[in-house]
Amino acid sequence: MGAYVTEVPLRWSDMDAFGHVNHARTVTLLEEARAGLLFTEAERRGHDGMAAGMVVARLSVDYRSPVEYRMGTVQVRMSVRELRTASFVVDYTVTAGGDDPVATAETLMVPYDLRAERPRRLTDGERSFLSEWVVEPVTSNEEQRIA
Repeated sequence: MGAYVTEVPLRWSDMDAFGHVNHARTVTLLEEARAGLLFTEAERRGHDGMAAGMVVARLSVDYRSPVEYRMGTVQVRMSVRELRTASFVVDYTVTAGGDDPVATAETLMVPYDLRAERPRRLTDGERSFLSEWVVEPVTSNEEQRIA
């Protein structure tokens, strides 16, 4: 299927003293976008287990340019990679009113059994759902044709 793309509205409270979206609030915007994919979209397709327990095991964000409240929304493009038995990585590209990314990020996600208080394996249904969002890397031959 490819990448999951969503718009996330900016809030007045996202700004910091310097007039742009605070770095911690950027992480919240990523979280809202991820919930749209892993909870709302997954549940819509009959995979509600992820909403019952999914944790971020690692987060990495590269900030490329400031985001200002006046931009209104950010567009978050997400894809899945490193789909394993009990974890997967979500990649993010955030844009705000243009094609150039304002931030890129990745989260290592781990399904979690809240009752047992420990990680769990992905179900076959969850793996199937997540595999729809895997974006195949562009090979050097394809890059040459695109350029």
